[in-house]
Amino acid sequence: MNLPEDLSYTATHEWMRRGDDGVTVGITDHAQSELTDVVFVDLPETGTHVDAGDEICSLESVKTVAYIYAPVAGAISAVNERLREEPELLNQDPYGEGWIVRITPDAPEKTVDLLDAAGYRKSIESEAEG
Repeated sequence: MNLPEDLSYTATHEWMRRGDDGVTVGITDHAQSELTDVVFVDLPETGTHVDAGDEICSLESVKTVAYIYAPVAGAISAVNERLREEPELLNQDPYGEGWIVRITPDAPEKTVDLLDAAGYRKSIESEAEG
């Protein structure tokens, strides 16, 4: 399982990368493998304000519908328009070209509980056991 050490993770399987352009959000490699083939992404509108933990959008796969949640409060500043035509990017490159949204945080410290790579790995392992 691919878990970049420079990212923060949520218990609901999103990753978060802080950068000069805000916070970039996507789904983890584990999440995309559980979903199998993603066939549709319902992207939000830019400018939409979200609170930490709010639903951002939904993904449809051949297996199920999954919901993506905001790890931080703020305004959605960008969406990955490529996902409208190429939802498979979520499966092919979840930490790169498959990013979902960028958020300009209200206050960077207002986040859901975040995990580092080791903590997220333990969370997945305990889910599998439970």
